[in-house]
Amino acid sequence: MASPYDQPYRGGFDGPKHRFALTVYFEDTDTAGIVYYANYLKFMERARSDMLRAAEVDQRGALEAGTGVYAVAEAHVRYVRPAKLGDDLVIVSTLEEVRAASVRIQQRVMRGDELCAEGRITAAFLTPDGRPTRQPRDWVARFEAIRSQQKDVE
Repeated sequence: MASPYDQPYRGGFDGPKHRFALTVYFEDTDTAGIVYYANYLKFMERARSDMLRAAEVDQRGALEAGTGVYAVAEAHVRYVRPAKLGDDLVIVSTLEEVRAASVRIQQRVMRGDELCAEGRITAAFLTPDGRPTRQPRDWVARFEAIRSQQKDVE
């Protein structure tokens, strides 16, 4: 028998910003109970994947069709305050730039109003053999529509 708890958590767009909440578990921390630095990248990856899903970008379908797939081409992370065991965090993702074969996303890991870490990730769209190629046009159009909301807010 199915339960409402059988569905994974999904984040979503709040205007042009995608919000993805999570709790810091023991496995995310070092022996001092502080989030291990590499796990911020995992948190951001989960949030980016969820953002693409919410934008109706079907990565799995593109992969299975042999069209291509996103791969992180560049990642810059700045650590500001440590997150700790039991903290509730929100990863706020914003599309910064959409190019023919890549997208750059700014991500902030927040604990309430406090910034814990921020990152800028460039994801390149690659063919199955690893060469950069143009993203599907409908994906670019969706990203641009989201970015236009951002301009309306500014």
